[in-house]
Amino acid sequence: MASLSQWVQGARPRTLPAALAPVAAGTGAAVWQLQRLHGDVDWSLVIPRALLALAVSFSLQIGVNYANDYSDGIRGTDDDRVGPFRLTGSGAAAPATVKRAAILALALGGLFGLALIALAQIWWALVVGAAAIAAAWFYTGGKKPYGYLGLGELFVFVFFGLVAVNGTAYAITQQPTWVAMLASVAIGLLAVALMLTNNLRDIPTDEVAGKRTLAVRLGQRGTRGLYAATVLVPFVLMVPVIAEQWPVALVILALPLAIGPVLTVLRGARGRDLIPVLGATGRLELVYSLLVLIGLIL
Repeated sequence: MASLSQWVQGARPRTLPAALAPVAAGTGAAVWQLQRLHGDVDWSLVIPRALLALAVSFSLQIGVNYANDYSDGIRGTDDDRVGPFRLTGSGAAAPATVKRAAILALALGGLFGLALIALAQIWWALVVGAAAIAAAWFYTGGKKPYGYLGLGELFVFVFFGLVAVNGTAYAITQQPTWVAMLASVAIGLLAVALMLTNNLRDIPTDEVAGKRTLAVRLGQRGTRGLYAATVLVPFVLMVPVIAEQWPVALVILALPLAIGPVLTVLRGARGRDLIPVLGATGRLELVYSLLVLIGLIL
């Protein structure tokens, strides 16, 4: 039976910034829009919706991590894994138990999402929520998981970037904004960088297991170049926002956090040497999003 510590490791806490970041950026864009339109902000409206969006995001991130652990474990993909601890692959937890944990986390995400939809009265978002839960499960689940076809990064960009940031902002303001759209592209790219770190590290074992991730398809050189782009382009995307709202220039303070992991990846780090890059990329995304939030609400 897996210990509590092993369950926490199995949830892959280093990936959780990818859940917090879009909600932070989306909330910042919403507050900016409300200040622009009304001159003030009703925090009793903003805070409950932002917290519900955060609960949805965290639940889905943990759910997809457990679902990935279960599906890769039963396929044997994790039999020779270099990266973080796996519950199923290590034999610490029975596959059925990990599967139930994944379903529970995804179900909680669905319940939190339903509460947010009801509060914001955006019932059409039920379709988006259902798609997000399906994407979380079928990343490595089902007969033809899209993560094995090289589409994982695309879905992460869409759901942990475009959908999560714009969805959070829209649930608060009921209006689309160009700031939220730019922020969603930036956060989506950083979420892609997080996934690329994992998949770059796992190229050798994924090739053997027949898992044709984007990293496997691009190869070492292509993946390293793409990683650098997904880390650095988000800073360029904030230039128009800074021109409109100069305090967002605070985001430049996150740039030093990008230099180390980019250099490590471009210099050819492999295997276990890429594990610290995962944590560094997560910290970068978290700090970047919080600085965007602060800059937009000042």
